[in-house]
Amino acid sequence: MKKNLYSQIPILLIGLLIFSVACNQREVAQVPGTVSKKAFGKLPDSSLADIYTLINHSGITLKVTNYGGRITAIMVPDKNGKPEDIVLGFDTLSGYLAANPYFGAIVGRYGNRIAKGKFEIDGNKYILAQNNGINHLHGGIQGFDKVLWKAEDFKTEKSVGVKLSYLSRNGEEGYPGNLNAIVTYTLTDDNQLIFDYSATSDKSTPINLTQHSYFNLTGKGDIKSHEVMISASKYTVVDSTLIPTGELRNVKATPFDFTTAKTIGKDLLATGGNPVGYDHNYVLDSKRIKDLAVRVVEPLSGRIMEVYTDQPGVQFYTGNFLDGSITGKCAIKYNQYSGFCLETQHFPDSPNQPTFPSSILKPGETYHTTTIYKFSAK
Repeated sequence: MKKNLYSQIPILLIGLLIFSVACNQREVAQVPGTVSKKAFGKLPDSSLADIYTLINHSGITLKVTNYGGRITAIMVPDKNGKPEDIVLGFDTLSGYLAANPYFGAIVGRYGNRIAKGKFEIDGNKYILAQNNGINHLHGGIQGFDKVLWKAEDFKTEKSVGVKLSYLSRNGEEGYPGNLNAIVTYTLTDDNQLIFDYSATSDKSTPINLTQHSYFNLTGKGDIKSHEVMISASKYTVVDSTLIPTGELRNVKATPFDFTTAKTIGKDLLATGGNPVGYDHNYVLDSKRIKDLAVRVVEPLSGRIMEVYTDQPGVQFYTGNFLDGSITGKCAIKYNQYSGFCLETQHFPDSPNQPTFPSSILKPGETYHTTTIYKFSAK
């Protein structure tokens, strides 16, 4: 028996080595200031998805696939210069094709929820999929997170990027109008990840594009010790199905107050909800891209993430619905609170809430919005 066991050791070691190399392949040094492309896999309709690797001159590596415009990895150095992948996701395309909570995706045509999957424009009523209980969520059953975008990489003297485009046909998922959407990811040498969203439509339509990456600035474990500041004195109160009631409530003296930095875990259990946690739209005090909207600090690694946006709101979500049933990169199980999202956006259910900023794009207009994630460490 011992002989048989020992005879397997070299095989076991080789297997572990292969796993280790595969698990850490995102950390392999490559040429700064470049973009590379390779095949990522085949979709059910036999079309092929690609993955792009973008590397700046300051130590950050970004990986993006044109399937759903998904960010599959962001390697960011800590205060000691050691890089770590800080987003949740999968090593292979098959993970993204299986059920998952929008890891790394562009969500649209309308990010967040629309009450009962219904809205009306100019007297015309539209019916959408009810894919989140009785409500419509993130563009429906086949939203922008599940389509193959046309991709074109580029580089400049101080940045690298990928331009993604998609034509959403009139009636797709119930939405009116042929919508031409363009989303550009630009990684700069000063460690800014810039998202530029633009679109035009030949019919009036709701639009609310956003990015749905789950972040964990340690790369593993839970995010309760992350310190968060959100420049928002109000948030949109929601009902039991997470649809806004229309009330904008002051965060002062509530568990939702992040106007002064505090850890995510400090008031987490006081938020209520089922499951418990943050899944709320914050009404930002400023819509100027130069003003800081959110700052997240992870004390152990020293990593810092700052968010700047011209959008009126940001959905702060703490991975409440993660339950350990999903195994991601490096065989890590994603348990509750394994990651947080910062989805810059129009307010949820805006098409049905006349007091909210309008999210309707009309023919002849151009939808354009910009969000910046800036990374550093100290």
